[in-house]
Amino acid sequence: MTAAPMAAPVCWVMSDGKAGMENQCLGLAEAVGAHPIIKRIALKTPWRQTTPYLPISLGLALAPESDPLTPPWPDLLITSGRQAVGLALLIRRLNRGRTFCVHIQNPGVPFSRFDAVILPKHDEKCGPTLITTRGALHRVTPERLAEAAGRFAPAVAHLPRPRVAVLIGGSNGVYHLTPTVMGDVAEKLSDLARREGVGLMVTPSRRTGADNEAILRARLAGLPATVWDGTGENPYFGFLGLADAVVVTCDSVSMVSEAASTGKPVYVIELEGGSPKFRRFHEMMYADGIARPFTGVLESWSYTPLDDTARVAAEVQRRMAVWRQRLRSAA
Repeated sequence: MTAAPMAAPVCWVMSDGKAGMENQCLGLAEAVGAHPIIKRIALKTPWRQTTPYLPISLGLALAPESDPLTPPWPDLLITSGRQAVGLALLIRRLNRGRTFCVHIQNPGVPFSRFDAVILPKHDEKCGPTLITTRGALHRVTPERLAEAAGRFAPAVAHLPRPRVAVLIGGSNGVYHLTPTVMGDVAEKLSDLARREGVGLMVTPSRRTGADNEAILRARLAGLPATVWDGTGENPYFGFLGLADAVVVTCDSVSMVSEAASTGKPVYVIELEGGSPKFRRFHEMMYADGIARPFTGVLESWSYTPLDDTARVAAEVQRRMAVWRQRLRSAA
């Protein structure tokens, strides 16, 4: 007899609300078949500064702007970021061990305190509950891209093919997007449009900065290019779905990972700065034939798309099945 499929777990996604953290959690939750409840949390002083090392209390530690954390507790709790670590462990204790806890990123405590910890290989960590990935988890799926492509197709119907999605990030704690770099990138993009007649679909981010965005717009003026102006829905998924190739800045592992999940040629714009972890990630992308540095030239190649989110989801489901059986045996 075939076993009945496992019911979708009651799932919370908990983080401080930063998009990079929350989207990874949501991507995993959706991939395991859950309909996640989003919990955005904020801690008061001194817990904000000392978590996860100072004992924590829901009544004392949560700031007024935090979402409430009250029963019924979830079957599956997916967290990301240091602010969520102590709260996750507390919720599991309050639920008498009946919450399966998954943390994305390094929790800063022994990994064994979580049922699963998810980190990229380039972090070079090890632990008994660790699941490693090549890139970042995300919400990109073929279905989501196809749906978004259908909605945004009329807005770029005037652009010639091939069409290139250009995903521009910006400065962070590791990289710097300077006007000089932006000018060089914009010049390469404009030459590409003139020389090869490609259509450019460009989406800047909040971190791009007004000066850099102005440089980009000025260089692409009069060319077959659409640059999102920040109003309305972000066309990010639509541009990924409609693109024949993707150009993406190196400052975001998530953006590079999302581009690499499409199977389309991925070109990486190198920015000033960097770190050993970021360099290991990009070198792996290049060595595996997934991405190439952006030089202003379009080429064509194929590779096996990154499937970290689906693979991790399958492993989480497997571990949860074992965990549930253990709970039933102990009851």
